[in-house]
Amino acid sequence: MSVTTEIHQDLKLVQTVRDLALEGYEGPTRPHFESKEKYRWLRDLGSSLWLDTGDAEAAQKVWSAELEALTTNNTLVNQVVQTGVMDGLIAYSARRIRESRPDISVHDLVIEVAFLVNARIALGLVNRFGARVSVELHPDLGADIAGTLAFGRRYFEINPEFFYVKVPLTPDGFISARILSGEGVPVNFTLGFSARQNYLATRFSRPKFVNDFLGRLNSVVEENGLGKPENVGEKAALASSETVRSLREADRTIQTQQIAASMRNGRQVASLAGIDVLTMPPKVAEEYLELDIIKDDVRRRRSEELQVELESDKAMEPGEFDKLWSVDRSFIDFVKDAIRQADRMNSGSDLVRLSREHGINLFRDWSAEDRRRIQEKGKIPDVSQWPGAPIDDLMSIAALQSFAKDQEALDGRIEELVSGGF
Repeated sequence: MSVTTEIHQDLKLVQTVRDLALEGYEGPTRPHFESKEKYRWLRDLGSSLWLDTGDAEAAQKVWSAELEALTTNNTLVNQVVQTGVMDGLIAYSARRIRESRPDISVHDLVIEVAFLVNARIALGLVNRFGARVSVELHPDLGADIAGTLAFGRRYFEINPEFFYVKVPLTPDGFISARILSGEGVPVNFTLGFSARQNYLATRFSRPKFVNDFLGRLNSVVEENGLGKPENVGEKAALASSETVRSLREADRTIQTQQIAASMRNGRQVASLAGIDVLTMPPKVAEEYLELDIIKDDVRRRRSEELQVELESDKAMEPGEFDKLWSVDRSFIDFVKDAIRQADRMNSGSDLVRLSREHGINLFRDWSAEDRRRIQEKGKIPDVSQWPGAPIDDLMSIAALQSFAKDQEALDGRIEELVSGGF
């Protein structure tokens, strides 16, 4: 569904929603939390520790002095909204927004209220933990540069000190992240799966963070019978981390950090020690804290240490999974060319065109029907349905569509509560 960008840039409306978001917000508290030794082991190796949740009560159970941020997403926010705890805020805010902009459509009102709900949940976490929070954009904006810029800037204006703005990894997302990062907005460039995606993002878009959703990579191997799932996501995350770190060391103006995301168990936390950021669901953090391990078990590892056993030729091109952890010379040449042409790129299609001129299979043209089929399957795609699709791009679009499905549920609840006034 399209977003009416002009409405969402209306100064009166923007100020109304900002005031609603900050209503009752008193700023971050400085609570005292005890230190946890096993968290200290990770910090000593250079990892910042985040929790992947919008549930303050769940976060409280595993929080400690070593933790410094939380990250939310459409799925996590939807879980909160479906409990009904936000119903009063939604109805009240909708009335205020309509007063500010009487001609707003139901769809654009829902977009505004969903944005507000995200901001309020994030501000609640800031207030409770004194921590930074990554906030997610509406999935409808994945291919909408103007909308991404509008809402990305608005998130930043609500809380420039404590908000990171998540931008999804899409062709247009690379352009949007570049612009926002250039303006000083701290971008968490999300839904990444490979070293090469994050190499392009780090050099071209220069966000504050890039991601590797490692748990989903293990799942796609297991669910598609492509070999043994062990170490696939971990190897990709470590390789991407090594790539990003080497870029920082070669160019001191690059400040991008690698996030290891989508963790599924506590063992993964220990095996990925030393990556810039480890973001853990509370259950994973709890598992890690309960592991029967000693400090020597928590150490830096190299991607080359991890062996994988794949049979990707069953459903994919031979060597397709190598793209998750390698960046070859032809890809580096493509990125150099992209940087040279960056200021002339007006949309993601320009980046896609250039990649194809260089013979790089990085982006597939996903039709509306493709997206619908992927969304029906869920966040782990059936790779046999998408011959020739690059595995990292397939995983990124599947991740975006899985969030879109949860956003639809969230939007549906909001629409039920606000549409009575129309």
